[in-house]
Amino acid sequence: MLNRHVIRGALALILLALAGLGAWLYSLPPAPALADMPQVAAGEIEAMLAALKPPRRKRPLVAVVGINDATETTDYLMPTGILRRAGVADVVSLSTGPGPVKLFPALTVQADATLARFDAQHPAGADYVIVPAMSRDDDPAVLAWLQEQSRKGATILGVCAGAKVVAATGLLDGKRATTHWYYLQDMLAKHPSIAYVADRRVVADRGVATSTGISASMPMMLILIEAMAGREKAEAVARDLGLASWDIRHASQAFRQTRAFTTTVLGNLLAFWNRERVGVDLQPGMDEVSLALAADAWSRTYRSRAVSFAEASPAVETRNKVRVIPDVASAGQPPAWHLAPFTDQRPAQALDQTLQAIAMRYGARTAHVVALQLEYPWGALP
Repeated sequence: MLNRHVIRGALALILLALAGLGAWLYSLPPAPALADMPQVAAGEIEAMLAALKPPRRKRPLVAVVGINDATETTDYLMPTGILRRAGVADVVSLSTGPGPVKLFPALTVQADATLARFDAQHPAGADYVIVPAMSRDDDPAVLAWLQEQSRKGATILGVCAGAKVVAATGLLDGKRATTHWYYLQDMLAKHPSIAYVADRRVVADRGVATSTGISASMPMMLILIEAMAGREKAEAVARDLGLASWDIRHASQAFRQTRAFTTTVLGNLLAFWNRERVGVDLQPGMDEVSLALAADAWSRTYRSRAVSFAEASPAVETRNKVRVIPDVASAGQPPAWHLAPFTDQRPAQALDQTLQAIAMRYGARTAHVVALQLEYPWGALP
């Protein structure tokens, strides 16, 4: 999704520059140092945790919803994997209809249930509904279902550009929110009553929470775990993820479309003869969060695309029972492919190491392009 929009935007910007109308692109102020991110008052965190307390069940029910044709990879798999490894809630992955969920930009999975089956099994609704970015913001089945879940008392969490889907339901009208930097202005233009909150990775307001870009679903889930089960549990899960600490601070101005971003994307697109398929070897019990981050990152370079493979099998079950359907059935690693490493690492390390590997293979600018799409504060953003 973001890739397609970036391509269109990059082509438009280069045409403007060639016409002598793109000088504004070169005069943007420098990004603030990530160390200078605004501090968060203790009262703000306490209010957020209170807002995210389980509304009904002692052991909450969490639904992660996706559409079958294109749902963002990390937005869908990271919340599912993190919440399941925490063991503090029942987590169900959903699809709008039968059949596999094609994730974007990489991987295909089998959801646990359809919306209709979930409704039949849980007529009182979920405690929380997590909404990833989707290829369309106006899927009628998703919008109607989210409105009904909210009416039944569920807290709705829009991850990344999933905030645009939540906004399309009307549930963000008159509320404070955020979203991925690339889609922010579009969301505000369509829903002007939304009050944008800068410099926060997560914002909660009256039954709805939203986050900034893709990587923000990790701190968002840790905050949700803390609201469900306390700080000690959240810290234990964070250590398991490879995080020493986390919070909701964010340097919003560090994430924007710059000259370096645009020219790198265009350069990689123009090198169309030099594309790689990055083989991701699916293994039973592998970490689905690390898998999602690595496959997502390798598929955002504009030089490569992650392709999953496994020995002939309808699906490979990950550590936390996510069923991943391989793109290719193979008895062994295809020798012509460059294997994406680090899918067996702790997620925080897997993302950093994947970005480092991308920098080694395609250059630091391409790695920064990936980090910017993931809205991940990796190194000094150009």
